[in-house]
Amino acid sequence: MQFFHPRNGRIELGQMILDIYAYIEEDRTATYKMVIGTDSQTSHRGTMFVTAIIIHRVGKGALFYYSKIKSRPLLDLRYRIYKETEYSLACMDLLKEKDFFSASWDLPVEVHLDVGRKGETRKLIQEVVGWVTAVGYTAKIKPDAYAASAVADRFTK
Repeated sequence: MQFFHPRNGRIELGQMILDIYAYIEEDRTATYKMVIGTDSQTSHRGTMFVTAIIIHRVGKGALFYYSKIKSRPLLDLRYRIYKETEYSLACMDLLKEKDFFSASWDLPVEVHLDVGRKGETRKLIQEVVGWVTAVGYTAKIKPDAYAASAVADRFTK
């Protein structure tokens, strides 16, 4: 996966992790949570998946990065939602491989899913929420899934 900072452009995974550590160290008294979510946009030319990685300093702002993956056009909604969930979980696995969570702070993690109780995705809620919780993360759906429905969505276009 290749990562980007919204102002600074491309960033290596190791540097992103160091930036996140520095951000948390700036205010050790604050409460933090890590939020990861993926959204996609399909056109006749392809499907763009964007995964957002957000370190939320609760009540005091956030730091975020994103990754983009382009594929052939994926028109099947169920398959696309599954791919979005897969990319979010793959990003978590990548951070785990780099021992990101071995730092001395307790960082709760949420995976934001681009599904909600309205529209066609409501049929998929139980499946993808079950998948995310089965691997040990808290799952959030719309309207609480801002990492997918707001941040990642912004970069899919």
